[in-house]
Amino acid sequence: MQVAFLVAPEGTEQVELTDPWKAVAAAGGTPKLVSTASGRIQAFHHLDKADTFPVDLTVDAASVADFDALVLPGGVANPDALRLDKGAVAFIASFFETGKPVAAICHAPWTLVEADVVRGRTLTSWPSLQTDIRNAGGTWTDQQVVRCTEGPNTLITSRKPADLEPFCKALVEEFTP
Repeated sequence: MQVAFLVAPEGTEQVELTDPWKAVAAAGGTPKLVSTASGRIQAFHHLDKADTFPVDLTVDAASVADFDALVLPGGVANPDALRLDKGAVAFIASFFETGKPVAAICHAPWTLVEADVVRGRTLTSWPSLQTDIRNAGGTWTDQQVVRCTEGPNTLITSRKPADLEPFCKALVEEFTP
Protein backbone atom coordinates (compact mmCIF):
# COMPACT_ATOMS: atom_id res chain seq x y z
CA MET A 1 0.00 0.00 0.00
CA GLN A 2 1.66 3.18 -1.23
CA VAL A 3 -0.07 6.33 0.01
CA ALA A 4 0.48 9.85 -1.33
CA PHE A 5 0.40 12.70 1.19
CA LEU A 6 -0.16 15.87 -0.85
CA VAL A 7 0.94 19.12 0.76
CA ALA A 8 1.97 22.63 -0.24
CA PRO A 9 5.55 23.78 0.38
CA GLU A 10 4.36 25.70 3.44
CA GLY A 11 1.41 25.69 5.83
CA THR A 12 0.60 22.07 6.62
CA GLU A 13 -0.61 21.44 10.16
CA GLN A 14 2.19 19.15 11.32
CA VAL A 15 0.17 16.74 13.44
CA GLU A 16 -2.31 16.27 10.58
CA LEU A 17 0.63 15.09 8.47
CA THR A 18 2.63 13.11 11.01
CA ASP A 19 -0.16 11.17 12.78
CA PRO A 20 -1.72 9.72 9.59
CA TRP A 21 1.80 9.14 8.19
CA LYS A 22 2.71 7.07 11.27
CA ALA A 23 -0.62 5.19 11.08
CA VAL A 24 -0.03 4.25 7.43
CA ALA A 25 3.54 3.15 8.16
CA ALA A 26 2.46 1.14 11.24
CA ALA A 27 -0.11 -0.66 9.07
CA GLY A 28 2.68 -1.72 6.70
CA GLY A 29 2.09 0.98 4.11
CA THR A 30 4.58 3.26 2.41
CA PRO A 31 3.76 6.95 2.79
CA LYS A 32 5.24 9.34 0.21
CA LEU A 33 5.34 13.12 0.56
CA VAL A 34 4.17 14.80 -2.64
CA SER A 35 4.30 18.59 -3.01
CA THR A 36 4.12 21.29 -5.64
CA ALA A 37 7.84 22.05 -5.20
CA SER A 38 10.90 19.94 -4.49
CA GLY A 39 13.10 20.25 -1.40
CA ARG A 40 11.48 20.43 2.01
CA ILE A 41 8.05 21.50 3.19
CA GLN A 42 7.55 23.74 6.23
CA ALA A 43 4.96 22.40 8.66
CA PHE A 44 3.21 24.46 11.33
CA HIS A 45 1.74 24.09 14.81
CA HIS A 46 -1.28 26.26 14.11
CA LEU A 47 0.39 29.61 13.24
CA ASP A 48 3.91 28.82 14.49
CA LYS A 49 6.59 27.20 12.35
CA ALA A 50 7.30 23.60 13.29
CA ASP A 51 9.47 21.00 11.56
CA THR A 52 10.43 20.61 7.92
CA PHE A 53 10.04 17.40 5.94
CA PRO A 54 11.71 16.19 2.73
CA VAL A 55 9.58 15.96 -0.41
CA ASP A 56 9.67 12.55 -2.09
CA LEU A 57 8.03 13.63 -5.36
CA THR A 58 6.70 16.77 -6.95
CA VAL A 59 3.10 16.65 -8.10
CA ASP A 60 4.16 17.03 -11.74
CA ALA A 61 6.39 13.93 -11.44
CA ALA A 62 3.87 11.86 -9.45
CA SER A 63 1.48 9.43 -11.08
CA VAL A 64 -1.79 8.40 -9.48
CA ALA A 65 -1.17 4.93 -10.92
CA ASP A 66 1.74 4.54 -8.47
CA PHE A 67 -0.46 5.09 -5.40
CA ASP A 68 -3.22 3.15 -3.68
CA ALA A 69 -4.68 6.11 -1.76
CA LEU A 70 -4.34 9.83 -1.01
CA VAL A 71 -4.19 11.73 2.29
CA LEU A 72 -4.77 15.49 2.37
CA PRO A 73 -3.54 17.04 5.63
CA GLY A 74 -4.99 20.35 6.70
CA GLY A 75 -3.74 23.62 8.02
CA VAL A 76 -5.26 26.82 6.67
CA ALA A 77 -2.45 27.89 4.31
CA ASN A 78 -1.75 24.38 2.94
CA PRO A 79 -5.05 23.67 1.13
CA ASP A 80 -5.43 27.32 0.21
CA ALA A 81 -2.14 27.11 -1.74
CA LEU A 82 -2.91 23.68 -3.21
CA ARG A 83 -6.27 24.74 -4.61
CA LEU A 84 -4.51 27.40 -6.66
CA ASP A 85 -2.16 24.86 -8.25
CA LYS A 86 -3.70 23.23 -11.35
CA GLY A 87 -1.39 20.21 -11.10
CA ALA A 88 -2.33 19.55 -7.47
CA VAL A 89 -6.05 19.90 -8.22
CA ALA A 90 -5.74 17.51 -11.19
CA PHE A 91 -3.79 15.03 -9.04
CA ILE A 92 -6.59 15.04 -6.46
CA ALA A 93 -9.32 14.70 -9.10
CA SER A 94 -7.51 11.71 -10.61
CA PHE A 95 -7.89 9.74 -7.37
CA PHE A 96 -11.65 10.16 -7.68
CA GLU A 97 -11.64 9.33 -11.41
CA THR A 98 -9.75 6.10 -10.72
CA GLY A 99 -11.88 5.15 -7.69
CA LYS A 100 -9.03 5.23 -5.17
CA PRO A 101 -9.74 6.19 -1.55
CA VAL A 102 -9.03 9.71 -0.30
CA ALA A 103 -8.80 11.02 3.27
CA ALA A 104 -8.91 14.75 4.11
CA ILE A 105 -8.85 16.54 7.46
CA CYS A 106 -9.60 20.04 8.75
CA HIS A 107 -9.26 22.66 5.95
CA ALA A 108 -8.13 20.08 3.34
CA PRO A 109 -11.65 19.71 1.86
CA TRP A 110 -11.07 23.13 0.24
CA THR A 111 -8.98 21.22 -2.29
CA LEU A 112 -11.85 18.77 -2.83
CA VAL A 113 -14.19 21.68 -3.53
CA GLU A 114 -11.70 23.05 -6.06
CA ALA A 115 -11.37 19.62 -7.71
CA ASP A 116 -15.19 19.54 -8.01
CA VAL A 117 -15.51 16.16 -6.30
CA VAL A 118 -17.84 16.89 -3.36
CA ARG A 119 -21.13 17.07 -5.31
CA GLY A 120 -23.47 14.42 -3.91
CA ARG A 121 -21.01 13.45 -1.17
CA THR A 122 -21.35 13.74 2.62
CA LEU A 123 -18.31 15.02 4.48
CA THR A 124 -17.05 17.01 7.41
CA SER A 125 -14.32 19.60 7.84
CA TRP A 126 -13.29 22.53 9.96
CA PRO A 127 -16.64 24.31 10.53
CA SER A 128 -15.73 27.41 8.48
CA LEU A 129 -15.75 25.31 5.28
CA GLN A 130 -19.34 24.12 5.58
CA THR A 131 -20.77 26.85 3.31
CA ASP A 132 -18.11 26.16 0.65
CA ILE A 133 -18.92 22.44 0.76
CA ARG A 134 -22.66 23.04 0.52
CA ASN A 135 -22.21 25.54 -2.33
CA ALA A 136 -20.16 22.87 -4.17
CA GLY A 137 -23.05 20.40 -3.87
CA GLY A 138 -21.87 18.43 -0.87
CA THR A 139 -23.63 17.69 2.40
CA TRP A 140 -21.71 18.94 5.44
CA THR A 141 -22.10 17.26 8.82
CA ASP A 142 -20.48 17.92 12.19
CA GLN A 143 -18.95 14.54 13.14
CA GLN A 144 -15.49 13.33 14.22
CA VAL A 145 -15.10 11.25 11.09
CA VAL A 146 -17.27 10.65 8.04
CA ARG A 147 -16.74 7.72 5.69
CA CYS A 148 -18.64 8.51 2.48
CA THR A 149 -19.15 5.78 -0.10
CA GLU A 150 -21.75 7.70 -2.14
CA GLY A 151 -19.41 8.24 -5.10
CA PRO A 152 -16.83 6.41 -7.18
CA ASN A 153 -14.49 6.00 -4.23
CA THR A 154 -14.45 6.14 -0.45
CA LEU A 155 -13.90 9.60 1.01
CA ILE A 156 -12.89 9.86 4.67
CA THR A 157 -13.02 13.28 6.32
CA SER A 158 -12.48 14.70 9.81
CA ARG A 159 -12.83 18.13 11.40
CA LYS A 160 -9.66 18.92 13.34
CA PRO A 161 -6.56 17.62 15.12
CA ALA A 162 -8.66 16.42 18.07
CA ASP A 163 -10.28 13.94 15.64
CA LEU A 164 -6.99 12.39 14.51
CA GLU A 165 -7.40 9.10 16.37
CA PRO A 166 -10.71 8.12 14.69
CA PHE A 167 -9.51 9.66 11.38
CA CYS A 168 -6.35 7.54 11.36
CA LYS A 169 -8.29 4.42 12.36
CA ALA A 170 -10.80 4.93 9.52
CA LEU A 171 -8.18 5.61 6.87
CA VAL A 172 -6.06 2.60 7.85
CA GLU A 173 -9.17 0.38 7.78
CA GLU A 174 -10.04 1.69 4.31
CA PHE A 175 -6.53 1.71 2.88
CA THR A 176 -5.52 -1.74 4.16
CA PRO A 177 -6.64 -4.62 1.95
